Amino acid sequence: MNGYERVQATLAGRWPDRVPVMLHNFMPAAREAGFSMAQYRSDPKKIAASFIRAVETYGLDGVMVDVDTATLAEALGVPVEHPEDAPARCEGGCIDDLAQVKFLPPPEIGRSVRVQVWLEAVRLLKAHFGDEMYLRGNCDQCPFSLASMMRTPTVWMMDLLDEDNRENVFGLLAHCTQATKQFVGLMSATGAHMVSNGDSPAGMDLISPEMYRIFARPSEKQIVEHAHALGQAYVLHICGQVGGILDDMLTMGVDGLDLDYKTDPRVAHGLMRDRAVFIGNLDPSGVVALGSPALVERKTRELLEIFADTPRFILNSGCALPSTTPPENLRAMIRVARTFRGD
Repeated sequence: MNGYERVQATLAGRWPDRVPVMLHNFMPAAREAGFSMAQYRSDPKKIAASFIRAVETYGLDGVMVDVDTATLAEALGVPVEHPEDAPARCEGGCIDDLAQVKFLPPPEIGRSVRVQVWLEAVRLLKAHFGDEMYLRGNCDQCPFSLASMMRTPTVWMMDLLDEDNRENVFGLLAHCTQATKQFVGLMSATGAHMVSNGDSPAGMDLISPEMYRIFARPSEKQIVEHAHALGQAYVLHICGQVGGILDDMLTMGVDGLDLDYKTDPRVAHGLMRDRAVFIGNLDPSGVVALGSPALVERKTRELLEIFADTPRFILNSGCALPSTTPPENLRAMIRVARTFRGD
């Protein structure tokens, strides 16, 4: 099997010839290729070159094309800082009064230069790998997360508690849903095999399961349905602990869940085994970036043993790997996956 075939098999619930590995590794990939984050995010050729080098160096089965968590927000008017050697980040909101939602123009995120850089990078990777490597085109943020960026996370959390503003809260979510759908549509046209989104503040570290079901899940479900209507497999990532909302996430019809290391993989296994692919979830900092190769090997084996009875598993870190991740730790992680037989 090639990388594409391995990942495709897991999505179909068939056993691949070995555990597939597809990493959230854009920061170490850029660094190992010799590019700063500023160079990486501004040039689709450098983005593509970073992932091509990573695939050739580590023998990955696919690539998850990510740039930062602020591109889509910037396309909606959020002010964004662009550090030289760190991912872009939001530095304030763009809506001071929630009532302004009623006057927002329809989003047109395709006009964003940074969105187009992201898309072009995926097209270049598709042209290079074809159907040899599995290509996951990440589409930045889900609507709930986008709304928090437009209002700032602190203000957004206060908005959710103000029942007098409920109409405007849902109005902003609808606006952000349009933007996310646009990105998913544009990404689908690049030839990517799968699309995905993150919804970082929608997890249980920040909101209750009840609030998740009211404010985040409905728009996430719309994105899943939109991706499937385009013929795309779809993966969702939410940061932090999500054990109490896993079933809600699964019943949206996702093809896979990319879970943070804070979520107990045993809980996830019990709920996901025959329903969706588990992607993750080694601790990206405490284990993969800062641990010894021996620790990485041990934690990788422990994770693989939990999922040894199901083909619905792709090895990854439980969020983005830091740029300082040692190559020897990545090799240790991948070596275990390549030799694991479940015994």
